[in-house]
Amino acid sequence: MKVKVLVHEAEEGGYWGEVPALPGCASQGETMDELLRNLHEAIEGYLSADLEDRHEERGERVLEIAL
Repeated sequence: MKVKVLVHEAEEGGYWGEVPALPGCASQGETMDELLRNLHEAIEGYLSADLEDRHEERGERVLEIAL
């Protein structure tokens, strides 16, 4: 799976990035390599979040689909 990220230069130095397809998924790093490692970790965490408990209380279902 590939996702697009927006990379910004931070005013205080380093970089920060966001993933438009995953609202709220962002990270930062002092170097581009560090930023990419941190974004990879943030994306994995975002996608592996267990939402089932929250949604079952409201009568919703969480399904997984392969891309």
